[in-house]
Amino acid sequence: MLNADPSELQKFGDLAHRWWDPNSEFKPLHDINPLRLGWIDRCVGLRGKRVLDVGCGGGLLSEGMAALGAEVTGIDLSEKPLGVARLHLLESGQKVDYRQISAEELAEQMPGAFDTVTCLEMLEHVPNPSSTITACARLVKPGGQVFFSTLNRNPKAYLFAVIGAEYLLKLLPKGTHDYAKFIKPSELSRWAKMGNLEPQEILGMSYNPLTREYSLGRDTSVNYLLRAQRNA
Repeated sequence: MLNADPSELQKFGDLAHRWWDPNSEFKPLHDINPLRLGWIDRCVGLRGKRVLDVGCGGGLLSEGMAALGAEVTGIDLSEKPLGVARLHLLESGQKVDYRQISAEELAEQMPGAFDTVTCLEMLEHVPNPSSTITACARLVKPGGQVFFSTLNRNPKAYLFAVIGAEYLLKLLPKGTHDYAKFIKPSELSRWAKMGNLEPQEILGMSYNPLTREYSLGRDTSVNYLLRAQRNA
């Protein structure tokens, strides 16, 4: 069975035409992209690396990594965001290979083909995140790095990511996130280890509503990122 929620694909498909508008519903993605891009580049040195972006959507991270010199493949199951991503390449001049395929299917075709795999802001939108994590582990070569980001599951995360971001600050459209699908760091770490990945680092990402800025730090109570390395 395909590891995808049709309603989630529809939701992001309906908004796809606004993906590259920095003042649209995707403004938070535009705001955090330099942070997560810089972190990944510091960890692996993207130039010359063969990188896979799982759940690439409209291509914000994929293009950013390509601009830093990586050879990037972006995959997603939602057709409209991929169409927007391909169109934006004409404007940016970057080179990214976009494909409509699941991580699980690509792992069957190209095991161990990538130096680095990213899967950001995606796990909380699929029915079986463990399956996606295992596929990411299969896709990266032994010793390669895999990067995940998602939302913690606790009362503070519900207050900040759902009530605050969607209803009070209106940073995101209502219904963007389903609290039941949020993932604790312990769960993500356990699934990573089950998939032959060894967690190396966990960082938190925080939003300051006064300065309207995001920052990386130790607070993993709401948004967090995990870096893991594939075992030999």
